Amino acid sequence: MAQVPQRFFDALAVRTWCGLSLRALGRAREEIDAINVYPVADGDTGTNLYLTVESAAAAVEAVFAAHEVDAGAGDAEDGDAADGPSLADAVGAMAHGALIGARGNSGTILAQLLRGMAQVLSARGDSPHTGGSGLRAALRHAAESARNAVARPVEGTVLTVASAAADAADGAGDDCAEVALAAYEGARAALAATPGQLPVLERAGVVDAGGHGLVTVLAALVETCTGRPPETVAVLPARVEHGDADPAGECAAAGADEDGPAFEVIYLLEAEDAAVARLRQRLDALGDSLVVVGGDGLWNVHVHVDDAGAAVEAGVEAGRPYRIRITHFGHGDVHTTGAERPPRERAQRAVVAVVPGEGLAELYAGAGATTLLARPGEPPASGELVQAVRRAHAREVVLLPNDAELRHTAAAAAEQARAEGVRVALIPTRSAVQGIAALAVHEAERRFDEDVVAMTSAAGATRHAEVTVAERQSWTTAGICQAGDVLGLIDGDVAVIGPDVSRVAATVLDRMLSAGGELVTLVLGDEAPQDVADQLEARVREAYLAVDTVVYRGGRQGALLLVGVE
Repeated sequence: MAQVPQRFFDALAVRTWCGLSLRALGRAREEIDAINVYPVADGDTGTNLYLTVESAAAAVEAVFAAHEVDAGAGDAEDGDAADGPSLADAVGAMAHGALIGARGNSGTILAQLLRGMAQVLSARGDSPHTGGSGLRAALRHAAESARNAVARPVEGTVLTVASAAADAADGAGDDCAEVALAAYEGARAALAATPGQLPVLERAGVVDAGGHGLVTVLAALVETCTGRPPETVAVLPARVEHGDADPAGECAAAGADEDGPAFEVIYLLEAEDAAVARLRQRLDALGDSLVVVGGDGLWNVHVHVDDAGAAVEAGVEAGRPYRIRITHFGHGDVHTTGAERPPRERAQRAVVAVVPGEGLAELYAGAGATTLLARPGEPPASGELVQAVRRAHAREVVLLPNDAELRHTAAAAAEQARAEGVRVALIPTRSAVQGIAALAVHEAERRFDEDVVAMTSAAGATRHAEVTVAERQSWTTAGICQAGDVLGLIDGDVAVIGPDVSRVAATVLDRMLSAGGELVTLVLGDEAPQDVADQLEARVREAYLAVDTVVYRGGRQGALLLVGVE
């Protein structure tokens, strides 16, 4: 169904653009993967771009959802509902989501393109929308900032396509639709010319994969601004039919750089600008395809190197790297800083779990699970879950999302893994404490269905709660809370609001145990008061006979305290 035409660019247009881009990249993903021959013929550019935009779109949706909650609180107080998130809020979320979810060389560059646009559009202050001139300036800054983020820019790549889009937009009128269409047409023409700029593309008979992805995203921008997709599509110099051609193979046979670096290293980095400047110099000396994007203390680092350990160590010296991904080209994710692992036999069964903190990750891993760490406010994308399933390297996988908000993401990942021949069972765990209960009864020797039933039963029999701090004023099921209030949530709903962590935690625990229980599980976050666990253990020991308590350290898990009652 056609979208409502957008004659200007506002927060709703950002939301629409992200959604349309995600769907368009979903349709084009396999084709883009198939023509991926530069800088490394690893056939994943389309997938990486999709995952990057998926993270951006999820961040924008979260901003709209948070605003709806705030609007509800406003209704409760004075009957006035706000008009929606601002343009600055929406583009800021888009840029941040892309930054933390960027995958691969092209995905990292796309994240910087979106960040460059956001910097211009956010600078408009409280303005609810922008016209063609603002969109034109955003596209120009996006192209320039992306080029500056790449250590050694190469023509015939997505950088060339982005610059051509900005050049074409400069000649358009002041209507957003005209600017978007001009940028798309300029990018499409530049994409068709990329084989003449990069010999490796000409030998393989394809256009640049990253550039193709950007043209796809710009086509979605046209549809956002006009209400209909552009009539023309990107021109490929040679049609690639799945099964009949292998551009990656052709590229290698034609003399691509077979002696290039062995590893791709990607990580998020918390660091100051001066430290990042030194990091760029060091990584540039270690390898190639260096892209460092971000700012304001948070960066996404991408580089191809032979010494993956040195690339990670450079990040440690610059700041705090996390979400480290190390891929050996042609051998998949190895997730280590050491040498390539030899091929290993598939396990019969594995458990894959999303966990909110480093302490819980260690606990789950100690119990034999493959873990995916989710930082607070940064839920993993479906592609990351699929990668975790692949990393488990098993014929059968039990998937524990451990978050109600991840149910659709986990379901999509399960479907993709099933399409790859893995038998996957998704247990709808809504908290890490339910996952702990499920993992405690897991027995790989049982029949798969029996094991899944037992784990599902254990998770379902575990009530879950958390104690956290409100970030803003909002309406809840327990009344209106203010920023800084301590909230006690039971089974996902706010049940207690108070000023003190220990009191709120005690009240939550009493309410949960009023219905009975045999085991209390407490998972303390880094910011929880040190004595809260001792107080709760003493309360259980004195007031609830025959109830045991176990305490774990969860690390940086977002919530101050997680509580489970079995």
